[in-house]
Amino acid sequence: QVRLVESGGGLVQPGGSLRLSCAASISIFSIPVMRWFRQAPGKEREFVAVTTSGEYTNYADSVKGRFTISRDNAKNTIYLQMNSLKPEDTAVYFCNANIGEIYWGQGTQVTVSS
Repeated sequence: QVRLVESGGGLVQPGGSLRLSCAASISIFSIPVMRWFRQAPGKEREFVAVTTSGEYTNYADSVKGRFTISRDNAKNTIYLQMNSLKPEDTAVYFCNANIGEIYWGQGTQVTVSS
Protein backbone atom coordinates (compact mmCIF):
# COMPACT_ATOMS: atom_id res chain seq x y z
CA GLN A 1 0.00 0.00 0.00
CA VAL A 2 1.18 3.53 -0.80
CA ARG A 3 0.33 6.65 1.18
CA LEU A 4 0.55 9.95 -0.67
CA VAL A 5 0.46 13.33 1.08
CA GLU A 6 0.11 16.53 -0.93
CA SER A 7 1.03 19.97 0.38
CA GLY A 8 1.81 23.47 -0.84
CA GLY A 9 -1.59 24.69 -1.93
CA GLY A 10 -3.00 28.08 -1.04
CA LEU A 11 -4.36 31.37 -2.30
CA VAL A 12 -2.36 33.20 -4.95
CA GLN A 13 -3.01 36.14 -7.25
CA PRO A 14 -3.23 35.68 -11.02
CA GLY A 15 0.26 35.55 -12.49
CA GLY A 16 1.70 34.16 -9.27
CA SER A 17 3.44 30.86 -8.53
CA LEU A 18 3.06 27.91 -6.20
CA ARG A 19 4.97 24.68 -5.75
CA LEU A 20 3.01 21.58 -4.77
CA SER A 21 4.65 18.56 -3.15
CA CYS A 22 3.53 14.95 -3.02
CA ALA A 23 5.38 12.79 -0.51
CA ALA A 24 5.13 9.02 -0.90
CA SER A 25 5.39 6.46 1.92
CA ILE A 26 7.61 4.20 -0.21
CA SER A 27 10.58 4.75 -2.48
CA ILE A 28 9.41 6.41 -5.68
CA PHE A 29 12.00 4.31 -7.52
CA SER A 30 9.40 1.53 -7.16
CA ILE A 31 6.55 3.64 -8.54
CA PRO A 32 6.68 3.48 -12.35
CA VAL A 33 4.23 6.32 -13.00
CA MET A 34 3.14 9.27 -10.89
CA ARG A 35 0.69 11.92 -12.02
CA TRP A 36 -0.91 15.15 -10.90
CA PHE A 37 -4.62 15.62 -11.47
CA ARG A 38 -6.94 18.45 -10.52
CA GLN A 39 -10.65 18.84 -9.93
CA ALA A 40 -12.46 22.15 -10.08
CA PRO A 41 -15.89 22.63 -8.47
CA GLY A 42 -18.60 21.02 -10.58
CA LYS A 43 -16.09 19.51 -13.01
CA GLU A 44 -14.55 16.09 -13.54
CA ARG A 45 -11.04 15.30 -12.33
CA GLU A 46 -8.57 16.03 -15.12
CA PHE A 47 -4.98 15.06 -15.89
CA VAL A 48 -2.33 17.75 -15.34
CA ALA A 49 1.13 16.16 -15.58
CA VAL A 50 2.98 12.84 -15.48
CA THR A 51 6.46 11.67 -14.52
CA THR A 52 7.88 8.17 -14.80
CA SER A 53 10.76 6.36 -13.16
CA GLY A 54 12.54 6.77 -16.51
CA GLU A 55 12.09 10.54 -16.09
CA TYR A 56 9.63 10.90 -18.95
CA THR A 57 7.32 13.87 -18.44
CA ASN A 58 4.23 15.14 -20.19
CA TYR A 59 1.58 17.79 -19.57
CA ALA A 60 -1.97 18.72 -20.35
CA ASP A 61 -2.15 21.32 -23.10
CA SER A 62 -3.73 23.79 -20.69
CA VAL A 63 -0.61 23.89 -18.48
CA LYS A 64 2.24 23.34 -20.96
CA GLY A 65 4.89 26.01 -20.64
CA ARG A 66 3.59 27.10 -17.22
CA PHE A 67 3.81 23.98 -15.01
CA THR A 68 6.81 21.73 -14.41
CA ILE A 69 6.70 18.29 -12.81
CA SER A 70 9.84 17.00 -11.13
CA ARG A 71 10.93 14.32 -8.69
CA ASP A 72 13.38 14.05 -5.81
CA ASN A 73 14.11 10.36 -5.42
CA ALA A 74 16.06 10.90 -2.19
CA LYS A 75 12.99 12.49 -0.57
CA ASN A 76 10.43 10.16 -2.18
CA THR A 77 8.64 13.27 -3.35
CA ILE A 78 7.35 14.67 -6.61
CA TYR A 79 6.66 18.34 -7.19
CA LEU A 80 4.51 20.50 -9.40
CA GLN A 81 5.94 23.96 -9.98
CA MET A 82 3.10 26.18 -11.18
CA ASN A 83 3.92 29.56 -12.72
CA SER A 84 1.80 32.22 -14.42
CA LEU A 85 -1.25 30.94 -12.58
CA LYS A 86 -4.69 31.78 -13.93
CA PRO A 87 -8.11 31.81 -12.21
CA GLU A 88 -9.01 28.72 -14.24
CA ASP A 89 -6.22 26.81 -12.47
CA THR A 90 -8.29 26.97 -9.29
CA ALA A 91 -8.95 23.39 -8.18
CA VAL A 92 -8.08 20.70 -5.70
CA TYR A 93 -4.84 19.11 -6.88
CA PHE A 94 -4.24 15.40 -6.32
CA CYS A 95 -1.25 13.19 -6.88
CA ASN A 96 -1.60 9.63 -8.07
CA ALA A 97 0.72 6.63 -8.00
CA ASN A 98 0.30 3.69 -10.38
CA ILE A 99 2.01 0.47 -9.33
CA GLY A 100 -0.57 -1.81 -10.86
CA GLU A 101 -2.94 -0.60 -8.21
CA ILE A 102 -3.66 3.11 -8.20
CA TYR A 103 -3.33 5.24 -5.09
CA TRP A 104 -4.47 8.82 -4.51
CA GLY A 105 -3.57 11.48 -2.02
CA GLN A 106 -6.11 13.58 -0.16
CA GLY A 107 -5.58 16.66 -2.32
CA THR A 108 -4.48 20.24 -1.74
CA GLN A 109 -6.55 23.31 -2.60
CA VAL A 110 -5.19 25.88 -5.02
CA THR A 111 -7.13 29.12 -5.40
CA VAL A 112 -6.09 31.74 -7.95
CA SER A 113 -7.91 34.99 -7.31
CA SER A 114 -7.29 38.70 -6.93
